[in-house]
Amino acid sequence: MRTRELGKTSLFVSAVGFGGIPIIRLTFEEAGSVLRHAVDRGITFFDTANRYVDSEEKMGRAFAGIRDKVVIATKTGQRQASPAMEELELSLTRLGTDHIDLYQPHQVSKPEELDVLLGPGGAMETLAKAREQGKILHIGITSHSLEMARRLVATGLFSTIQFPYNIVETEAGAALFPEAKAAGMGILVMKPFAGGMLDDGDLALRFLRRDPDLLVIPGCDTVAQVDQAADLFEGETAWTEADEAKAQAYRDELGSRFCRRCEYCQPCPQGVRITYAMMYRVVAKRMSPAKAVAFAGETMETVRECIDCGECMTRCPYNLPIPEMLREHLEMYDGHRAAK
Repeated sequence: MRTRELGKTSLFVSAVGFGGIPIIRLTFEEAGSVLRHAVDRGITFFDTANRYVDSEEKMGRAFAGIRDKVVIATKTGQRQASPAMEELELSLTRLGTDHIDLYQPHQVSKPEELDVLLGPGGAMETLAKAREQGKILHIGITSHSLEMARRLVATGLFSTIQFPYNIVETEAGAALFPEAKAAGMGILVMKPFAGGMLDDGDLALRFLRRDPDLLVIPGCDTVAQVDQAADLFEGETAWTEADEAKAQAYRDELGSRFCRRCEYCQPCPQGVRITYAMMYRVVAKRMSPAKAVAFAGETMETVRECIDCGECMTRCPYNLPIPEMLREHLEMYDGHRAAK
């Protein structure tokens, strides 16, 4: 596995990383096997977050005794100093380590959030102190807003920027990434499969492999997924006209109005299974109407409980009209039910 420095951090990392959300679906033993296999394949960068259920704890157990072989990144969703320090200490305990290589304020997408983060009593105060104490080595940041991400880069306060980038979400390539590179920042790519909407993993990763300055962090929960990523980033790859045609077909199908399954919209006060209901259009495309109804029926019935309160939209980093989209999917589902 090739390695390189992450921006100007002095952290040398593998050409591809490991995203820590999917391992929450695994037992501790299963997660440990996948994580250690990733290390065996030469993957050294592992990204997780305080809010990813037990992902940190699973990494902590898996890396016991081999902490020096891995670079760990985790995150806090807190914007103020005291709660951010509490989450940092909790992450250190869960990960079983005395330091975190890269610590990132999580999903900063609104100006008012940034004002709190950087203001008096904000999280950056305590993170800077933690860096002085050696509890964290570098401070990065993540966002889903292109405008905000460019503003974060311009502050000069962060060593890395983590942002969505994939076959159908390419806007960052034109402005954000060049600006981050010019600032000497490391670039972490999340959502390489567009939240699971891109079902051709090889195509999705080869698209990203073309820019060696990007550290792609695909989420993995199987040994086979680890091997796919490691094999592709170990060798050489090409991007053909046929590949571009496939990529364009995904763009034509998905556009920009689709759910990335980040799950920030949940939980719904009315019990609507928002994330999975937002997937119905894709499910229906890949199955017959009858099978789609049988597969997703229980989920789609919860959509009838939506009262259009709009709470989910206030949490969506992509500003999707979620209630409207849910109604569209429910109409499609009801049409499929009637045709059975």
